[in-house]
Amino acid sequence: MEIKLLSGALGAEVAGINLKDTSDKNFKIINNLLLEHKVIFFRDQNINEEEHVALAKKFGPLETHAYVKGLDNYPEIVRIIKAEDEQNQWGENWHSDVSYNFKPTKAVILKSIKIPPVGGDTCFSNMELAWETLDKNIKEKIKDKKAIHSSLGAEFFLENYKKMERNINKNSNEFSNEHPVVRTHPETGNKILFVNWTYTKQIIGLEKKESDEILKKIFDHQARLELTCRFTWSENTVCIWDNRSVIHFAIADFYPGRGLGYERVMDRIAIEGDSPS
Repeated sequence: MEIKLLSGALGAEVAGINLKDTSDKNFKIINNLLLEHKVIFFRDQNINEEEHVALAKKFGPLETHAYVKGLDNYPEIVRIIKAEDEQNQWGENWHSDVSYNFKPTKAVILKSIKIPPVGGDTCFSNMELAWETLDKNIKEKIKDKKAIHSSLGAEFFLENYKKMERNINKNSNEFSNEHPVVRTHPETGNKILFVNWTYTKQIIGLEKKESDEILKKIFDHQARLELTCRFTWSENTVCIWDNRSVIHFAIADFYPGRGLGYERVMDRIAIEGDSPS
C-alpha cells in the first residue's frame, strides 16, 4: 500500500488497495485511513454498481436522497450528471452533505464515470482543524450553541440539471433541523466545527444580525486555503469522505461559451449518520 498526502491539512491518495474486497480486514484498513485523512482517493477502481453498494454497506445503512432520484436498479446510487451545455455543477459552494437532515450523512462514496479533460476539481476542508484554529473569542461565543440547517427545497438540487430527476417518492418540502455548532466525532472523540455556508442559516440564541456576522467570519475561516486540499479527477476513481469532519466544494469551472462544454458523470452513495452531539 502506498499513501500520497494531498496537503498538510487533509486528504490522501491511496494505491495498492482493491475496493472489490469488502472483507472485514480490508474494511478496517480503509476506515482507519478515512479517520486519519478525512478524505481518501483510489484511482483505477473499476467497480460496478453492485460492488459500489457492497463497499458502502460496510460503513452502515445506506441513504436515499431526499430530492434526487437514484438509479432504477440501485436507488441508493444518485447519478450526478452535468450536461455539456450546463455550467453549474451539483455541489457548488462549501457544504456538508444533507446537514439539514436529522441524521446527517456519515460518509459519501463517490465514483467517477465520465470526467472532462479540464475542469471539475473538488476541494475539501478539514473541520476538525478549522475548530482548532478558530479565533478564541468566536469559540467562546458558539461552543454550546446550536444552529438551524435548511435544505432550501427540492428546486435547489434540480433546477439547473436537466439530466437529473426528482425523487417522486419523497416530500419536496423544505427540511430543517437544529444541530450543535460544534459536534463530537462519534469514533474519534475529536471536536468538529459543524456549520456550512450552504445550509446553516442561524445560530440559535443570537440575534439575527450577530448570528450573520459570526457565521460569515466562520465561513471565511473554513475556506482558508491552508485548511484544504484539492483533487483532480480521472475516470474510475473512487473517493470516500468523512462527511462529519469535512466540508467540500465542487468547482464549476465549465464555460461552454469558451469551448469548455463537457459532460461530467459521477455515481454517489451516502451512508446514514447519527444525530450530532
